[in-house]
Amino acid sequence: MSQTAKVQRLHNVVTSIPMQPASEDIWDTKYRLKTKDGVAIDKSVDESYQRVARALADVELPELREEWHEKFLWALRHGAIPAGRITSNAGALEHKPATSTINCTVSATIGDSMDDILSKLHEAGLTLKAGCGIGYEFSTLRPKGAYVSGAGAYTSGPLSFMDIYDKMCFTVSSAGGRRGAQMATFDVGHPDVADFIRAKREGGRLRQFNLSLLITEDFMKAVETDGDWKLSFPLTPAEAEADKVNLDDPEQVIWREWPNTERYVSRADGQVACRVFKTLKARRIWDMIMTSTYDFAEPGFILIDRVNQMNNNWFCEEIRATNPCGEQPLPPYGACLLGSINLTLFVRDPFTDKARFDWDEYRKVVDIFTRMLDNVVEINGLPLEQQRNEIFRKRRHGMGFLGLGSTMTMLCMKYGDARSLEFTEQVSKEMAIQGWRTSLALSEEKGAAPIMDEEFDVTEAMLAKRPDMRKDGFKVGQKVKGKVLWAKYSRYMQQVAGEDKALVEALAEKGSRFTHHSSIAPTGTISLSLANNASNGIEPSFAHHYFRNVIREGKKSKEKVDVFSFELLAYRHFVNAEALPSMEAGTRNLPEYFIAADDVKPTEHVDVQAAAQKWIDSSISKTANVPTDYPYEDFKDIYMYAYHKGLKGCTTFRFNPEAFQGVLVKEQDLANTTYRFKLEDGTFIEAKGGDEIEYDGELHSAANLYDALKEGYYGKF
Repeated sequence: MSQTAKVQRLHNVVTSIPMQPASEDIWDTKYRLKTKDGVAIDKSVDESYQRVARALADVELPELREEWHEKFLWALRHGAIPAGRITSNAGALEHKPATSTINCTVSATIGDSMDDILSKLHEAGLTLKAGCGIGYEFSTLRPKGAYVSGAGAYTSGPLSFMDIYDKMCFTVSSAGGRRGAQMATFDVGHPDVADFIRAKREGGRLRQFNLSLLITEDFMKAVETDGDWKLSFPLTPAEAEADKVNLDDPEQVIWREWPNTERYVSRADGQVACRVFKTLKARRIWDMIMTSTYDFAEPGFILIDRVNQMNNNWFCEEIRATNPCGEQPLPPYGACLLGSINLTLFVRDPFTDKARFDWDEYRKVVDIFTRMLDNVVEINGLPLEQQRNEIFRKRRHGMGFLGLGSTMTMLCMKYGDARSLEFTEQVSKEMAIQGWRTSLALSEEKGAAPIMDEEFDVTEAMLAKRPDMRKDGFKVGQKVKGKVLWAKYSRYMQQVAGEDKALVEALAEKGSRFTHHSSIAPTGTISLSLANNASNGIEPSFAHHYFRNVIREGKKSKEKVDVFSFELLAYRHFVNAEALPSMEAGTRNLPEYFIAADDVKPTEHVDVQAAAQKWIDSSISKTANVPTDYPYEDFKDIYMYAYHKGLKGCTTFRFNPEAFQGVLVKEQDLANTTYRFKLEDGTFIEAKGGDEIEYDGELHSAANLYDALKEGYYGKF
């Protein structure tokens, strides 16, 4: 058979490419259903799919269950991949009765009192125990050194309470063999913002957290104009009176929106009086952020004003936190219900001049998968009543995709070039439009989300946010249905109306089955396992041959696992079995469009994210990877570029062995890094990152042993 003929067969037999050992191993340890004694119940990946399809089809009316079981199973075999908690826990009630099918949640607002801090800690522990990650905002806690009148003492500040949450998460072993995941968000106007930015410079501190700053439009403007930036915190009436604070003096007080107003001095427009603690140049804070991000890959960057402006539920939610990876900005007790479509399975005639994407089959999978994810709401398994109430009321979910970078390569595109941007926007748009059409059909069949038929009072703040409501004759105090506010006045749905006006008009009349449909997750382990290491989420492949650091139960440090990109496996399987991912044999015998994350400019990473964000109604987890030796002067403007491109958030990563090495590691980085450290038995070690060291009865890579000892998790998995 000719090489071209072999390539043309790929779209029919792509699943015949054997799962690489790393992929099969992750499925076995994370997603395969087993008894408590470790006996496998799922005999194959397809049996895992059958279990999930059955559990979600059983939500349907009895007479429809077999029909939808077949359709759900077809979709799972053709690229639909529910998120990890669904894949692991759906249909597993007999063996794991206390686990959830929801990946992550967001905590309720943490009030500035010991009772509330510990109450939310308790709720977080129960959430993590159920297998869900959780996000919180900590800038609702008063700054370090502020006086607490009730205790007659000065507070230790929000960072000290974050340490407590960090230790709790480290202690609570999440269900399904997964460590707990947490996100801490923090307002850029809080007096302790510098401490938050620098927190991870302390070895081993807050390692169970991802950290992101809540960045405002006002702050970005102050950075651009080299303006001053006031750091402040809300005043209680008692504090204002006792300290004789002049509420009309802008040097003492600024008025801001705040997550809660009950205990603070507030105005009729809902803004809260915040005492100014100090004033700095905005660029000084900006430089702290960029330096920390360059060295430690944190804090991330959430443009919180834009998140709220573009939120479909703008009329009833104030979002201040996200799930641990940032793709789902959520209200208090909000849940992160996710699923991704493997784009590589829709490529026809890959690696040829006839390479194309099967849009018809893609839309069909989106249609069926939307119903599947909506059914997950019914079997959510969330541990708190408030979480369950929130998910039933709004039924939001986040469908996304994975394998974008691998798919671009199979279509002979370079990630970040003009063709790839056009493709990214189209794949996001097709998913969105089809999703809302399915939502309308589900609403007609099963009923709209309850919030759609709730009535809301029109407020002055609401009219200020949406002046077109005033033009349409709405008055303060008037009652209006949620579906009208959602469909006619959310900025995202008006964009959808530009493509299909009749669809949005029907949604305004009948209501939508859910308030949110799309979100792009990082998809780390489901990409590696169920998609045979197709590229994560919206990313290019990290490299075409690299190592992944994975947690093994009972092993004392992380294990280094060898992995190859899906597109390299496909190319070797169907085109050239001798193809090499690097200069290993002196010749790189791969097409020039075979690029990886480090070959993509940071601005190109942002461009791809911007192309997708237009049609994603939640957010996107995206990491702009840069080489270790990437110049700081070139790096430091990436967040400003992201701001101007209209993103809701941005994250970067640069390999820095002095801080940590990350989950994904290239062989070259390990070979170029020498680790020097002292073992607990007094032995001094100096070794290259990839060297194996025998210690305490086990073999470890030098890099992973160094990290385990430095971060304090050695032997605690």
